[in-house]
Amino acid sequence: MQTQTIVQHLNAVREQKPLVVNITNYVVMNNTANALLAIGASPIMAHSQQELAEMMSFAGSLVINIGTLDSVWTPRMTYAVEQANINGKIVVLDPVGCGASKLRTETSREITRLSDKVIIRGNASEIIALAGEAAQSKGVDALDSSDAAIGAANFLVAEYGANVVISGATDYVVTKDSTTALNNGHEMMPYVTGMGCTLTALTGAFAAVGDETGLAAAAVLGVVGEIAAENARGPGSLQLNLLDELYQLDEETLLARLKIQ
Repeated sequence: MQTQTIVQHLNAVREQKPLVVNITNYVVMNNTANALLAIGASPIMAHSQQELAEMMSFAGSLVINIGTLDSVWTPRMTYAVEQANINGKIVVLDPVGCGASKLRTETSREITRLSDKVIIRGNASEIIALAGEAAQSKGVDALDSSDAAIGAANFLVAEYGANVVISGATDYVVTKDSTTALNNGHEMMPYVTGMGCTLTALTGAFAAVGDETGLAAAAVLGVVGEIAAENARGPGSLQLNLLDELYQLDEETLLARLKIQ
Protein backbone atom coordinates (compact mmCIF):
# COMPACT_ATOMS: atom_id res chain seq x y z
CA MET A 1 0.00 0.00 0.00
CA GLN A 2 2.80 2.43 0.91
CA THR A 3 4.70 1.68 -2.29
CA GLN A 4 1.70 2.39 -4.50
CA THR A 5 1.08 5.65 -2.66
CA ILE A 6 4.69 6.68 -3.28
CA VAL A 7 4.27 5.98 -7.01
CA GLN A 8 1.02 7.96 -7.08
CA HIS A 9 2.75 10.95 -5.50
CA LEU A 10 5.63 10.74 -7.99
CA ASN A 11 3.15 10.78 -10.85
CA ALA A 12 1.29 13.68 -9.25
CA VAL A 13 4.45 15.80 -9.02
CA ARG A 14 5.16 15.25 -12.70
CA GLU A 15 1.58 15.96 -13.73
CA GLN A 16 0.93 18.97 -11.50
CA LYS A 17 4.43 20.54 -11.53
CA PRO A 18 3.86 22.23 -8.15
CA LEU A 19 5.54 25.53 -7.33
CA VAL A 20 7.83 25.12 -4.31
CA VAL A 21 8.98 28.29 -2.53
CA ASN A 22 12.50 27.83 -1.13
CA ILE A 23 14.11 30.03 1.48
CA THR A 24 17.33 28.11 1.46
CA ASN A 25 21.06 28.52 1.88
CA TYR A 26 23.54 29.99 -0.57
CA VAL A 27 25.52 26.75 -0.82
CA VAL A 28 22.74 24.60 -2.29
CA MET A 29 20.41 26.88 -4.25
CA ASN A 30 21.56 25.56 -7.64
CA ASN A 31 21.58 21.92 -6.49
CA THR A 32 18.10 21.97 -5.02
CA ALA A 33 16.56 23.97 -7.88
CA ASN A 34 17.94 21.49 -10.39
CA ALA A 35 16.73 18.52 -8.35
CA LEU A 36 13.22 19.98 -8.20
CA LEU A 37 13.23 20.58 -11.94
CA ALA A 38 14.51 17.05 -12.60
CA ILE A 39 11.71 15.43 -10.61
CA GLY A 40 9.12 17.60 -12.37
CA ALA A 41 8.41 20.37 -9.87
CA SER A 42 8.80 24.13 -10.31
CA PRO A 43 11.25 25.78 -7.88
CA ILE A 44 11.49 29.42 -6.93
CA MET A 45 14.10 30.85 -4.59
CA ALA A 46 12.16 33.66 -2.92
CA HIS A 47 13.96 35.65 -0.23
CA SER A 48 12.30 39.07 -0.32
CA GLN A 49 9.73 39.61 2.40
CA GLN A 50 7.93 41.99 0.03
CA GLU A 51 6.78 39.12 -2.21
CA LEU A 52 6.35 36.22 0.22
CA ALA A 53 2.68 36.87 1.00
CA GLU A 54 1.88 36.86 -2.71
CA MET A 55 4.03 33.79 -3.34
CA MET A 56 2.45 31.72 -0.59
CA SER A 57 -1.04 32.49 -1.89
CA PHE A 58 -0.45 30.31 -4.96
CA ALA A 59 2.58 28.12 -4.14
CA GLY A 60 2.21 24.47 -3.23
CA SER A 61 4.52 24.45 -0.22
CA LEU A 62 7.26 26.32 1.64
CA VAL A 63 10.76 24.94 2.22
CA ILE A 64 12.90 26.61 4.88
CA ASN A 65 16.57 25.68 5.18
CA ILE A 66 18.62 27.50 7.82
CA GLY A 67 22.04 26.53 6.45
CA THR A 68 23.36 30.09 6.05
CA LEU A 69 21.34 31.67 8.81
CA ASP A 70 21.70 35.30 9.87
CA SER A 71 19.67 38.11 11.46
CA VAL A 72 18.39 39.31 8.06
CA TRP A 73 17.04 35.92 7.03
CA THR A 74 15.27 34.95 10.26
CA PRO A 75 12.41 37.52 10.04
CA ARG A 76 11.82 36.52 6.42
CA MET A 77 11.56 32.88 7.43
CA THR A 78 9.08 33.50 10.24
CA TYR A 79 7.01 35.84 8.01
CA ALA A 80 6.93 33.18 5.29
CA VAL A 81 5.71 30.61 7.82
CA GLU A 82 2.92 32.97 8.87
CA GLN A 83 1.87 33.33 5.23
CA ALA A 84 2.01 29.56 4.71
CA ASN A 85 -0.27 29.15 7.72
CA ILE A 86 -2.73 31.73 6.40
CA ASN A 87 -2.92 29.87 3.09
CA GLY A 88 -3.03 26.37 4.58
CA LYS A 89 0.31 25.36 3.06
CA ILE A 90 2.72 22.89 4.59
CA VAL A 91 6.16 24.00 5.80
CA VAL A 92 9.19 21.76 5.32
CA LEU A 93 11.97 22.66 7.75
CA ASP A 94 15.62 21.67 7.41
CA PRO A 95 17.21 22.60 10.77
CA VAL A 96 20.77 22.60 9.42
CA GLY A 97 23.31 22.51 12.24
CA CYS A 98 20.66 22.54 14.96
CA GLY A 99 22.57 21.86 18.15
CA ALA A 100 25.82 23.30 16.78
CA SER A 101 24.93 26.81 18.00
CA LYS A 102 22.32 28.46 20.19
CA LEU A 103 21.14 30.59 17.24
CA ARG A 104 20.44 27.58 15.03
CA THR A 105 18.73 25.64 17.79
CA GLU A 106 16.48 28.48 18.89
CA THR A 107 15.57 29.46 15.32
CA SER A 108 14.70 25.86 14.42
CA ARG A 109 12.45 25.57 17.45
CA GLU A 110 10.75 28.90 16.71
CA ILE A 111 9.96 27.89 13.12
CA THR A 112 8.67 24.50 14.28
CA ARG A 113 6.49 26.13 16.91
CA LEU A 114 5.08 28.71 14.47
CA SER A 115 4.20 26.22 11.72
CA ASP A 116 0.64 24.92 11.67
CA LYS A 117 1.63 22.01 9.40
CA VAL A 118 5.28 20.99 9.32
CA ILE A 119 7.58 18.24 8.11
CA ILE A 120 11.01 18.30 9.75
CA ARG A 121 13.83 16.75 7.70
CA GLY A 122 17.20 16.48 9.38
CA ASN A 123 20.02 14.19 10.34
CA ALA A 124 19.96 12.37 13.65
CA SER A 125 21.96 14.95 15.61
CA GLU A 126 19.75 17.79 14.37
CA ILE A 127 16.54 15.95 15.27
CA ILE A 128 17.85 15.06 18.72
CA ALA A 129 18.97 18.65 19.39
CA LEU A 130 15.67 20.08 18.13
CA ALA A 131 13.83 17.88 20.61
CA GLY A 132 16.04 19.19 23.39
CA GLU A 133 18.17 16.14 24.03
CA ALA A 134 21.96 16.07 24.16
CA ALA A 135 23.26 15.39 20.67
CA GLN A 136 26.65 14.77 19.16
CA SER A 137 27.33 17.10 16.25
CA LYS A 138 30.28 18.53 14.37
CA GLY A 139 29.04 21.60 12.55
CA VAL A 140 26.28 20.36 10.26
CA ASP A 141 27.45 16.73 10.27
CA ALA A 142 25.71 14.05 12.32
CA LEU A 143 27.69 11.93 14.72
CA ASP A 144 24.57 10.12 15.95
CA SER A 145 23.05 7.19 14.08
CA SER A 146 19.58 7.66 12.65
CA ASP A 147 17.98 5.01 14.86
CA ALA A 148 19.20 6.92 17.94
CA ALA A 149 16.90 9.80 16.96
CA ILE A 150 13.61 7.90 16.78
CA GLY A 151 12.66 8.81 20.35
CA ALA A 152 13.39 12.48 19.67
CA ALA A 153 11.33 12.29 16.48
CA ASN A 154 8.38 10.84 18.39
CA PHE A 155 8.64 13.74 20.84
CA LEU A 156 8.50 16.26 17.97
CA VAL A 157 5.47 14.48 16.52
CA ALA A 158 3.67 14.60 19.87
CA GLU A 159 4.74 18.13 20.83
CA TYR A 160 4.26 19.95 17.53
CA GLY A 161 2.09 17.68 15.39
CA ALA A 162 5.06 17.39 13.04
CA ASN A 163 6.05 14.56 10.75
CA VAL A 164 9.76 13.82 10.89
CA VAL A 165 12.25 12.43 8.37
CA ILE A 166 15.56 11.29 9.87
CA SER A 167 18.32 10.90 7.29
CA GLY A 168 21.14 8.42 7.73
CA ALA A 169 22.41 5.01 6.65
CA THR A 170 18.79 4.03 7.29
CA ASP A 171 16.22 6.77 6.76
CA TYR A 172 13.25 6.86 9.14
CA VAL A 173 9.91 8.54 8.51
CA VAL A 174 8.09 9.08 11.80
CA THR A 175 4.42 10.08 12.08
CA LYS A 176 1.83 9.70 14.82
CA ASP A 177 0.63 6.50 13.16
CA SER A 178 3.83 4.75 12.09
CA THR A 179 7.61 4.60 11.84
CA THR A 180 8.88 3.54 8.42
CA ALA A 181 12.47 2.52 7.64
CA LEU A 182 14.06 2.97 4.21
CA ASN A 183 17.32 1.20 3.40
CA ASN A 184 18.30 2.63 0.05
CA GLY A 185 20.99 5.17 -0.77
CA HIS A 186 24.77 4.84 -0.95
CA GLU A 187 27.72 5.57 1.31
CA MET A 188 29.06 8.11 -1.22
CA MET A 189 26.02 10.38 -0.90
CA PRO A 190 27.23 12.26 2.24
CA TYR A 191 30.30 13.36 0.25
CA VAL A 192 28.13 15.60 -1.94
CA THR A 193 27.32 18.86 -0.20
CA GLY A 194 23.63 19.57 0.14
CA MET A 195 22.39 16.02 -0.35
CA GLY A 196 20.18 16.37 2.72
CA CYS A 197 19.09 19.80 1.49
CA THR A 198 18.10 18.18 -1.80
CA LEU A 199 15.93 15.71 0.10
CA THR A 200 14.31 18.60 1.96
CA ALA A 201 13.50 20.40 -1.29
CA LEU A 202 12.05 17.23 -2.83
CA THR A 203 9.98 16.78 0.34
CA GLY A 204 8.46 20.17 -0.42
CA ALA A 205 7.51 19.04 -3.92
CA PHE A 206 5.77 15.91 -2.67
CA ALA A 207 4.10 17.82 0.18
CA ALA A 208 2.59 20.14 -2.42
CA VAL A 209 0.75 17.20 -4.03
CA GLY A 210 -0.46 15.68 -0.78
CA ASP A 211 2.35 13.67 0.86
CA GLU A 212 2.60 15.35 4.24
CA THR A 213 4.73 12.54 5.72
CA GLY A 214 7.97 13.01 3.77
CA LEU A 215 7.99 9.32 2.79
CA ALA A 216 7.81 9.69 -0.99
CA ALA A 217 10.76 12.06 -1.23
CA ALA A 218 12.93 9.90 1.02
CA ALA A 219 12.06 6.81 -1.00
CA VAL A 220 12.76 8.48 -4.34
CA LEU A 221 16.07 10.07 -3.35
CA GLY A 222 17.31 6.86 -1.74
CA VAL A 223 16.60 4.85 -4.87
CA VAL A 224 18.05 7.38 -7.34
CA GLY A 225 21.10 7.94 -5.16
CA GLU A 226 21.76 4.21 -5.14
CA ILE A 227 21.45 3.98 -8.93
CA ALA A 228 23.50 7.14 -9.52
CA ALA A 229 26.36 5.79 -7.39
CA GLU A 230 26.63 2.61 -9.45
CA ASN A 231 27.99 4.56 -12.42
CA ALA A 232 29.81 7.32 -10.51
CA ARG A 233 33.60 7.57 -10.23
CA GLY A 234 33.26 9.86 -7.21
CA PRO A 235 31.12 12.61 -5.64
CA GLY A 236 31.32 14.88 -8.69
CA SER A 237 29.88 12.39 -11.14
CA LEU A 238 27.43 11.18 -8.48
CA GLN A 239 25.90 14.64 -8.34
CA LEU A 240 25.49 14.76 -12.12
CA ASN A 241 24.13 11.21 -12.28
CA LEU A 242 21.65 11.98 -9.51
CA LEU A 243 19.90 14.66 -11.58
CA ASP A 244 19.70 12.31 -14.55
CA GLU A 245 18.29 9.49 -12.45
CA LEU A 246 15.68 11.79 -10.87
CA TYR A 247 14.60 12.74 -14.37
CA GLN A 248 14.58 9.14 -15.65
CA LEU A 249 13.01 7.40 -12.65
CA ASP A 250 9.99 5.30 -13.54
CA GLU A 251 7.47 3.28 -11.57
CA GLU A 252 9.03 -0.08 -12.43
CA THR A 253 12.51 0.94 -11.25
CA LEU A 254 11.21 2.55 -8.08
CA LEU A 255 9.18 -0.50 -7.07
CA ALA A 256 11.97 -2.94 -7.94
CA ARG A 257 14.62 -1.03 -5.97
CA LEU A 258 12.75 0.27 -2.95
CA LYS A 259 13.71 -1.29 0.40
CA ILE A 260 10.98 -0.30 2.84
CA GLN A 261 9.88 -1.63 6.22
